[in-house]
Amino acid sequence: MCPWDTLSPGVGAAASTDGRGVSGASAGLSVPGGGGARKPAAAAPTGRACVLQKRHFVDHRRVLVRGGRGGDGVSCFHSEPRKEFGGPDGGDGGNGGHVILRVDQQVKSLASVLSRYQGFDGEDGGRKNCFGRNGALLYIRVPLGTLVKEGHEVVADLSHPGDEYVAALGGAGGKGNRFFLANDNRAPVTCTPGQPGQERVLFLELKTVAHAGMVGFPNAGKSSLLRAISNAKPTVASYPFTTLNPHVGIVHYEDHQQIAVADIPGLVRGAHRNRGLGCAFLRHVERCRFLLFVVDLSVPEPWTQVEDLKYELEKYEEGLSARPHAIVANKIDLPEARARLPQLQARLGQKAIALSAATGENLEELLLRLKDLHEEHVANELARGRQPLRW
Repeated sequence: MCPWDTLSPGVGAAASTDGRGVSGASAGLSVPGGGGARKPAAAAPTGRACVLQKRHFVDHRRVLVRGGRGGDGVSCFHSEPRKEFGGPDGGDGGNGGHVILRVDQQVKSLASVLSRYQGFDGEDGGRKNCFGRNGALLYIRVPLGTLVKEGHEVVADLSHPGDEYVAALGGAGGKGNRFFLANDNRAPVTCTPGQPGQERVLFLELKTVAHAGMVGFPNAGKSSLLRAISNAKPTVASYPFTTLNPHVGIVHYEDHQQIAVADIPGLVRGAHRNRGLGCAFLRHVERCRFLLFVVDLSVPEPWTQVEDLKYELEKYEEGLSARPHAIVANKIDLPEARARLPQLQARLGQKAIALSAATGENLEELLLRLKDLHEEHVANELARGRQPLRW
């Protein structure tokens, strides 16, 4: 059987709203193999298994999409009492449904995107000049910041809430014999079949979109800091590489302003050469409007961390390290850290925000600086005639 004859799980009914389908059990599908006793359903995973599934993160996906096929036209003639030869009345087939990518801010990764999608077919035409119904639109929900590529060419950048992109066009419906009626042919029998939908292979790539991006070496305290200033709950532990996926938290202010802050997994020296987590997560820094360099003050010579981070960013993309930024000196609650703060600021030639994500010391200064960076970004975007990112 052709793989297009069956829809992938989750691609079925209710496509005109969100594209989610009905599972085999709820749709009343029988198990192949017939009349024997049914095999008991597997129990739902519990405990740690559920936690692992919940944390599953995918930031790239290959998708095969195909628009719905157009319905066939019909060849028939009108007939009724005392009007035996009423002429052709075969209706046209409906157009196939498009497959559309749509940004949904509730979706955080590409894990829910399937590898294959088939659009809905149009209905065939009918008698009495009845046209077939068009196929319903099939929406694929993708996260904000999804880049769509065909081959090596970028065809769409879905970086704003509500953005849509037609991934595959539905086929045109066929013509009924009524369409071919002419002065020299009063009884046409010709009708045409529906056209197949467009078929494409697309590559989806997620680049996290946020106002601020926190970059730093592993175990610098970025996740603890994000938990302290926002509603995000990333995993926090005392060992390096705790954060393996980007997390975005929203900082709320009293004037109802909201700033999105992204916790980027820890970088290491040589990240631009794909060491450590490598380029797979360096690309998440690209969409951040300004940066927070998080430095661990408890280690010797903490200023080298900022120098190394800027070097890695610049090697990955020219100009990335020159974006507006702030230096955040974390773990000021430790005795040896406080003594290194003056030397850090002298070496970098700029003020560092000394704080402790663990105790909450001096978080207010970071929040004020974060708001200043955001207001500068908004002013620059408006001056260029562009709409700033809003959450």
